[in-house]
Amino acid sequence: MTVLVASDLDRTLIYSTAALGLTMPDPVAPRLLCVEVHESKPLSYMTETAAGLLAELTADPSVVFVPTTTRTRKQYQRIRFPGRPAAYAICANGGQLLVDGVPDRDWRRQVAARLARECAPLEEVHQHLLSVADPAWLRKTRVAEDLFAYLVVERALVPDEWLKALTEWAESRGWTVSLQGRKIYAVPRPLTKSAAMHEVARRTGATTTLAAGDSLLDADLLLAADAGWRPGHGELADAAWTAPSVTALSAAGVLAGEEILRAFTREAARLGRLGA
Repeated sequence: MTVLVASDLDRTLIYSTAALGLTMPDPVAPRLLCVEVHESKPLSYMTETAAGLLAELTADPSVVFVPTTTRTRKQYQRIRFPGRPAAYAICANGGQLLVDGVPDRDWRRQVAARLARECAPLEEVHQHLLSVADPAWLRKTRVAEDLFAYLVVERALVPDEWLKALTEWAESRGWTVSLQGRKIYAVPRPLTKSAAMHEVARRTGATTTLAAGDSLLDADLLLAADAGWRPGHGELADAAWTAPSVTALSAAGVLAGEEILRAFTREAARLGRLGA
């Protein structure tokens, strides 16, 4: 039996300093392992316990661990996970499928054809973002992998009414808007992590899929998996979102990463016993 474990990364398995959520007294705070450096500075962390759990999980030959992220390929490849290197990775919210670190061209062509059929073009959406964003709170604009766009903002200054209006505008054109920390993403609705997960399951012969994620862009992934987990923080937690196959954890911040990896490990072991 092969078990595919597809997990979102930021604020699910790995955490920036701002997202750690260390609410306990300093002397009992968990030891942290830096797993990402950017411009010579530490950027993302796991607890040492979570790192050990991930190394244990990836050492199991029946488990296919698939990092699954909205990050671009370049951003993803800054991360150095403990344990066995992942043979597959899903980047750009499903737009890029990496096989041993190399983008799969056939998958990218399939994605491009579907986007052309089903939603408004990227250029139209990007230009709209530029035209309606307020310089008072806009810090950066980015286009990722020629697939989607996002804004880096001062979150406290962005009016809720503006975000609601953008969401409605995007939905009428086949796009989804998601707020994650200081980033506002505009992503084509057909561009999904779940589609890429199903492709990896097909290629690896996985009989069961497990998933985790914290944001609106992870909802399709969680629904598509046989079992899923979401942390006690993020867009999905804020909306009290859940589903019959999804476990809503109470743990928040970096400790939620530990709980998610414990859940993956327990379920993979249970499935292994069933398949033995």
